[in-house]
Amino acid sequence: MEPGGQTPINKSHRVQIIILATLLVIALGLVGWLLLRRPAVDSKPTVNTVTQSPKVQLALYATGVGKPTSITSSGVAGDKRLFVLDQSGKIYVVNGSGSVVKEPFLDISSLVSFSGEMGLLGMTFSPRYATDGYFFINYVDKDMNTIVARYKVSGDENTADATTAQVILKQKQPYPNHNGGALAFGADGYLYIAFGDGGSGGDPEKRAQDLGTWLGKILRIDVSTLPYKSPADNPFRTTAGAKPEIWSAGLRNPWRISFDSQTHEMYIADVGQGAIEEINVEAAGKGGNNYGWRCYEGNKEYKPDGCKAKDQYVFPALNYDHSEGRCSVTGGYVYRGSVYPDLKGKYFYADYCGGQVYTTEKKDETYAATKVADTPYKISTFGVDNAGELYLADYAAGALYRIQDAQ
Repeated sequence: MEPGGQTPINKSHRVQIIILATLLVIALGLVGWLLLRRPAVDSKPTVNTVTQSPKVQLALYATGVGKPTSITSSGVAGDKRLFVLDQSGKIYVVNGSGSVVKEPFLDISSLVSFSGEMGLLGMTFSPRYATDGYFFINYVDKDMNTIVARYKVSGDENTADATTAQVILKQKQPYPNHNGGALAFGADGYLYIAFGDGGSGGDPEKRAQDLGTWLGKILRIDVSTLPYKSPADNPFRTTAGAKPEIWSAGLRNPWRISFDSQTHEMYIADVGQGAIEEINVEAAGKGGNNYGWRCYEGNKEYKPDGCKAKDQYVFPALNYDHSEGRCSVTGGYVYRGSVYPDLKGKYFYADYCGGQVYTTEKKDETYAATKVADTPYKISTFGVDNAGELYLADYAAGALYRIQDAQ
């Protein structure tokens, strides 16, 4: 040993070190040159994607919208605004330029339990909003009840009248997760309401298969007058012990439902337990479906005890596993805008954990997924404006992105 306890370095080692040092200097010089050549960052950058057709890009549209859980529009011709729900209990107005109106359209944060999956979760406008001024919201209150309520706009189009609140229905949530929360009007004029199975894990009380509870179901109600009515053709009205509002059953946590504005099919993105995410496509006007949870997760048996024969369930149009960092499906919309004709008819959806954006459409009686974007975002929701153009939200950054065809 040399003094100081260092092992002697032989000649060949010295040569190797000199070579490595030379290569490092060259590499650092190249990195510096590349950094100098890099273009300036746009204040509204785009995230260009992927290798498969159609190629899309996500253009930053708006920031400062809290923790976004829903994006919607009024349905009024010529209205270019978007309405974005912040999970904490605020609704923000985003103008057609992408600027956010400073004061919220509505602030019910004092009513909302904002924790985990709970909060302000859904919003939709009356089909007659231009004349009646009504809109509907879905939130979890301080006592862990899901509340669906109707409000009315004030004399200022960017401000709701908080005093007009009317609770339409209330459902106690047994656990703090799997609240669903989506609201949408169908072409039939009825309001559809998505409920999760009540939470915990594995649906321990088998609520999704129990027609005596709204949990794990999609409801369909007539809100043209209040109190609401259950339409006469709801599929379980004559079933003993069944809630008459139920339209479809067997869902775990439907995280966004939407209707294709052309075909009127309903797309239901249902978050899986621990292995499979699924998308169900329901034919227009065809209720009475049982999507299988908790008997099945996707198309695989989960807990078959007490379940019916397999042919009594409707299986997903498309499902996917948890590879590539995926864990939770976020449902979107079928593109029916006019700006990007190559995107028409494609249903957009994403995975919250992995950040991937996909499209699917029916071909030869099957649905196949096409990945059109890899992003770093926590994609919590999609939305569509009154012109049919699509947007998505990054929950982590409180930002909206517009979906564009990059070809």
